[in-house]
Amino acid sequence: MTSLFDSSIKAKIYSTLVEWGVNDSLAMVLDGIFVLLYVTLFIAIINILLRWGVMSIIHWFVKKTRVWWDDLLFDKKVMRQMCGIVTPIVINLMLPLLISALDISEEWIIGFLYKGIDIYIIVTCLIFINTLLKTIYTIFVHRPAWEGKPIKGLLETMQVTLAIIGSILIIAVIIDKSPAGLLAGLGASAAVISFIFKDSLMGLVAGVQLSANNMLKVGDWIEMPSRGVDGVVEEVTLTTIKIRSWNNTMQTIPPYILVSEPFDNWQAMRDSGGRRIKRNINVDMTSVRFADDALIESLRSNSSTAEIMSTIETSLQEGGITTNLDLYMRYIGKYLDNHPRVNHKMIAMVRQLQPSEWGLPVELYCFSANVNWIPYEHLQAEIFSHIVALAPLFGIEIYQAPANSSFQK
Repeated sequence: MTSLFDSSIKAKIYSTLVEWGVNDSLAMVLDGIFVLLYVTLFIAIINILLRWGVMSIIHWFVKKTRVWWDDLLFDKKVMRQMCGIVTPIVINLMLPLLISALDISEEWIIGFLYKGIDIYIIVTCLIFINTLLKTIYTIFVHRPAWEGKPIKGLLETMQVTLAIIGSILIIAVIIDKSPAGLLAGLGASAAVISFIFKDSLMGLVAGVQLSANNMLKVGDWIEMPSRGVDGVVEEVTLTTIKIRSWNNTMQTIPPYILVSEPFDNWQAMRDSGGRRIKRNINVDMTSVRFADDALIESLRSNSSTAEIMSTIETSLQEGGITTNLDLYMRYIGKYLDNHPRVNHKMIAMVRQLQPSEWGLPVELYCFSANVNWIPYEHLQAEIFSHIVALAPLFGIEIYQAPANSSFQK
């Protein structure tokens, strides 16, 4: 390319200017200007061909495919950044011609031009790779297998690594040293660098562990009492995890805390289709007595208990129920078994706990079929309101601490 310009075009331009009566010094200046304009026009034509020709053809082929991810991978923004790499490369190839045409002889100017073009090439390559990484990240985010996974931290890690590599290459160009030699010289400063990027490095390791072990993803409800964290994960980055609390405040914690300290992830509960109800009432032990025929007959004839009592006739006949508390607990168990909003695929039971000065605890253990907060609370309130209201029919008294009004009586 250079020899072509030197032997033909450059010579013709110079001879034409001389024939027009232009003196030698001015002819050399105009000669250089014409060559510079020619090179600029040549670069502009290449850019137009790439941006309007090649890119249009690629987009036409991409639109014909059935997959969706290539639309993002060959997006105009990505292709534009890729085409941007061609410009500094062409300038670098034609730089000897420009130096010859402009009659530049100073070594420091020539070195400055070459270093500037090298830095230009490095920067455009870094911008293209960064845009490509963002596009790949977008593709993975839209894939169902990676949806909600904390891969943004991996993207940021790659971006930081890319920036470090680019900085090293640029510094190597400026000081005219080999990048390998520069890296060897930076080895002594590794401790300082690791201290500066401590949070980023720890966040990287924690992000990989969280993602590899499927411990956390965007949208999960997590709880960490030791840190006062209780809410939904909004964003997972290299250095922070953003959590929206139930009062709509935003909490931020470093990722490595979730690896080093225990936390509860309630997402498994949501995915299982059952939310646990585990609550007890305290029965006054002085109200526990043997179940006689009069009690059983009153429960059979009562409209509130008759239907469920008919289902436990076998236990009555076999003598499995001996006290009013046994009858009451069996009734609660059948009530849970028949309740339409209790998840019957999961365990449901009624049991006694260790007696205390507050009475004999009777615990209900079951799962709501609706895991959302409001329906869950409504079901829990409905169940306990029902069993508290029915306790007197079984001769059961619910124990509670006496109020001031009780002492006044």
